[in-house]
Amino acid sequence: MRWSFESQNSAELPCQGAEGPGIARREFLRFVAGSPLLLSALSAAAAETVLEAVSQVGSSAQESRLLAAAADAINVFDFEAVAKRNLDPAHYTYLSMGVHDEFTLRANRDAFGQVKLRPRRLVDVRDLDTSTEVLGTELSCPIILAPAGAQKAFHPQGELAVARAASRMDHLQILSTGTSVRIQEVAAARGAPIWFQLYTSRHWPISWLQLREAEDTGCPVVVLTVDQTGLGRNRDSLHRYRRRHNAECQVCHQSLGEKIQRGTDALGLDLRDLIQDSMILDWNVVDRIRKETSMKLVIKGILTHEDARLCVEHGIDGVVVSNHGGRAEDSGLSSIEALPEVVAATNGRIPVLVDSGFRRGTDVFKAIALGASAVCIGRPYLWGLAAFGQEGVEVVLAILRREFETIMTEMGTPNLSAITPAHVRVAEAT
Repeated sequence: MRWSFESQNSAELPCQGAEGPGIARREFLRFVAGSPLLLSALSAAAAETVLEAVSQVGSSAQESRLLAAAADAINVFDFEAVAKRNLDPAHYTYLSMGVHDEFTLRANRDAFGQVKLRPRRLVDVRDLDTSTEVLGTELSCPIILAPAGAQKAFHPQGELAVARAASRMDHLQILSTGTSVRIQEVAAARGAPIWFQLYTSRHWPISWLQLREAEDTGCPVVVLTVDQTGLGRNRDSLHRYRRRHNAECQVCHQSLGEKIQRGTDALGLDLRDLIQDSMILDWNVVDRIRKETSMKLVIKGILTHEDARLCVEHGIDGVVVSNHGGRAEDSGLSSIEALPEVVAATNGRIPVLVDSGFRRGTDVFKAIALGASAVCIGRPYLWGLAAFGQEGVEVVLAILRREFETIMTEMGTPNLSAITPAHVRVAEAT
């Protein structure tokens, strides 16, 4: 007996119900596929047809659940599946990965569950105010777009789409050293000053040129990232998509560094160890940057009270508590766990920002309650960018702001100064 579900009329299926023929057909196929006795009674070809049909039904059902438009999103997680569909596997892996066993990547989300909220009642929150000021920059909301490199890997307009979204939604943007669009173009697209995130080396001429370009563009703040001490050799997932062996990646990865590396490879040279060593910074490098730039200096990647105190001692203007979204090292220490000790060590002398793992307005509220001046988001707006370009980024920001305003209302906090440590209870680690 040969069954063809391609030609089978759904009206003839015995399990059709009130839900309609489409659902009835799917349920029947799943019933047959889940019944070993029925499958065994079919010929091998018929059984294979049933299993293939079930697979296609599952795929089409999953596809139908993807957002058709950015405005349909309920929360920021809705954008991830669309981003995954739109991106090639290497780029999605780069966007989603952690390092090694990804303990830190998971910890960044899990740790929020250990921070409980303590709502206050009977507070007048009709005139909600989410504005604040950080290092002379006025923020309408304490949600900042974190630096992320090579954004054209996620959308053809890359950082320009993000800048326009930041402008329209009135959010601060921090531009990565690894930008795929010139810093001057990004600043023009935002129509307001941006902060510049700095990856640099021990070789001062390189640092000097980077700082001059940021200053000339009008950046008021430089954010020195210190948690990437090498070339990402611990990124197991990404190594499966090595660029030099992956034709899909060659189109968009044409940086000067990669061209130089390809040239030295052709000559039988390997500059990776030299580059690796040059990326290991110390306080001498930081002190020179502090001395040679007129921009305010923020250090990103601080996770301990010892390093936080050193930042204050060296005259740093602010810090970002960050584990690089779980992409730098696999310590298992989440940023939200590290935040309280950094805040205590700085003791209000400099602003403390935080990133890594933020996906909800409640996450932002918890960070503010634990002493953060503002929160930086990364993957959520990149999901939006990969899914729907500028509009996707705008909707991600709108969702997070709406969620943050909602939780502020529920907690009885009319403004940011009203959010205090009394609004949270942190569970002790077991």
